Amino acid sequence: MAGVAFTALVGAGCRQDMHDAPRYDPLEASELFADGSAARPLMAGTVARGHLNEDAYLHTGKDASGLPVVAFPFAISRADLDRGHERFNVFCAPCHGKTGEGNGMVVQRGYRQAQSMHIDRLRTAPIGYFYDVITNGFGVMPDYRSQIPVEDRWRIVAYVRALQASRQATPGDLPADVLDQLRKGATAVPAGGATPAAGEIHR
Repeated sequence: MAGVAFTALVGAGCRQDMHDAPRYDPLEASELFADGSAARPLMAGTVARGHLNEDAYLHTGKDASGLPVVAFPFAISRADLDRGHERFNVFCAPCHGKTGEGNGMVVQRGYRQAQSMHIDRLRTAPIGYFYDVITNGFGVMPDYRSQIPVEDRWRIVAYVRALQASRQATPGDLPADVLDQLRKGATAVPAGGATPAAGEIHR
């Protein structure tokens, strides 16, 4: 008797109500709507969301021939550079170090040596190359497309260029007011002193 009761309980738990719930599969026909389609057109005024990537230059860092671009897709301001600095310290410095030498904290604790940003190959690499690496990863470096928004990736690239330029800068590259302060022994650089690397122009 107990076995019969158990079988009845198990059978009751195996009903297919949810499995067979009424629903339409993608592209399925429907007799409910006049056009015979279960898929309904978007309402007027619907705003598209998501990664539309209509601007390939902005979203891929490559030109029409598939080569890395050599200019930023938008003008880099001091605010952009500051944002790039902050994002670099969050996402890049743990491996590459705050100065870009590849000696970040996780490397010091045993992780594989990160690449220095100051080797000749990377100093002469087009800026689109850095954007592509941030987006898609390279070697053991993972991609950061889901963590870092598109515009912030470009801002990080701008800051990397500033780091590289800092190793090659000469007194002639500095604004007159900054150079004057340095000659007087001042160590602080005024808020508007830093500029994007020479030769890096926006599209």
